[in-house]
Amino acid sequence: MLTHLHIKNFKAWRDTGPIRLAPLTVLFGANSAGKSSLGHLLLALQQTAGSTDRKRALHLGDEKSLIDLGTFTDCLHGHDLKQSLAFELGWTLPRPMEIRDPLLPEKHYQGDRMRLDVALNANKAEQPEVQSLRYALASGAGEVIDVSLQRDDKRKLQLSSDHYAFKMADGRKWPLEEPEKFYRLSDTSMARYKNAGFLADFALATENMLERISYLGPLRSHPQRIYQWSGDTPASVGQMGEYAVAAILAAQGEGRRLNRKVGHHTRGFTEFMAAWLKDLGVIHSFAVKPVAEGRKEYEVLVKTHAGAPEVKITDVGFGISQVLPALVQAFYCPPHSTVWMEQPEIHLHPQVQAELADVFISATQAREGGKPRDVQLIVESHSEHFLNRLQRRIAENVIQPEDVAVYFCRRSGSAAELEPLRLNMFGEIENWPENFFGDEMADIAGRTLAAMKRRKALREQQQAAQRGGVQ
Repeated sequence: MLTHLHIKNFKAWRDTGPIRLAPLTVLFGANSAGKSSLGHLLLALQQTAGSTDRKRALHLGDEKSLIDLGTFTDCLHGHDLKQSLAFELGWTLPRPMEIRDPLLPEKHYQGDRMRLDVALNANKAEQPEVQSLRYALASGAGEVIDVSLQRDDKRKLQLSSDHYAFKMADGRKWPLEEPEKFYRLSDTSMARYKNAGFLADFALATENMLERISYLGPLRSHPQRIYQWSGDTPASVGQMGEYAVAAILAAQGEGRRLNRKVGHHTRGFTEFMAAWLKDLGVIHSFAVKPVAEGRKEYEVLVKTHAGAPEVKITDVGFGISQVLPALVQAFYCPPHSTVWMEQPEIHLHPQVQAELADVFISATQAREGGKPRDVQLIVESHSEHFLNRLQRRIAENVIQPEDVAVYFCRRSGSAAELEPLRLNMFGEIENWPENFFGDEMADIAGRTLAAMKRRKALREQQQAAQRGGVQ
């Protein structure tokens, strides 16, 4: 689970400041305020980790990739190539990591939290290269071991640590190679030292964290009358939700069973999804069935209410097909995952938008196989109804304030600003931003003034008519 994010000189963000990421993190703000850029950087890091090109520090994308950010110049705030694109990422590990120094077997370092700080500069070809990177492994007592790779005045890379003594191997005097991608020392560089092999564990932990990030965009696929599934297990529902039905079938085929939180009934995956759709109020029943036995064609059948006939998903309102991918991804993703969603409330009735907050709270508390799923949701939203329900659940002690983080993005000149909102135990926002959901008071005042003017005009017309009748 991600716990910390800090970005400098990326797109609209000169400096986001430290961002605390909770199990349920919600970003509000006007269009083009910079919310999506935060997720775009994470997706760029993810596709870099998955790239076969180890020499490319940052894979900005192309027509085949999940995201295309253009050139490095396009990514830099103000398109200033003299600036460093810098980011800090913090995350918890699924299980504690233990590091031992082979030269000092009695000395070991153990932690359950990682942090990675990276600065990327433009090289002569205006491509990103690593200026510095730093890893830190921490426990409850703070940092237990750190590693820094930095360029000196002659642009040579130097490896150092405040907690660990690297020992150069005999006869290995060659300079350090360029790091692989933005986060990994090459095997040749690690071989320069007698006790640097653990750095491969740090790189692997970074890859595992990035691999567990999934993204669902605001534009989702239209429902289909027939879905094809040949037994594959998709990694996610896809950025447009195009694999949502395949994900349901795969999870059901694997026998996955979940419950909403401790003390709730355990259900099979399809039944679990159907129960949530019914609780949201969008349907009465939901099923995914093969068109015929032995075929790989499936249809999604729903009932809108108890007495209604069973019909295909294409024959009911558009909203169900749009909310289904959000529900499926929240519970389909592997344990310890981070799911980034843009506008999951789109095309939904206000009441359903509010109920969606309950779904996402449950997704952070759900259990599978008797163990917590430990899933994190980062949601971009414009829904006041979603926020109201979230505040209510905090006041009702359904979710703790520390398990929620809410931010308001706004534009300030050419840069974006991010304001953390303080939620207390009563669900109250103690620093409510101006124009959070538009200028509501201006609308109320304007409506009141217009009504007064119209009433005055009507009275004058009536008085004029009365005077004319007397004459």
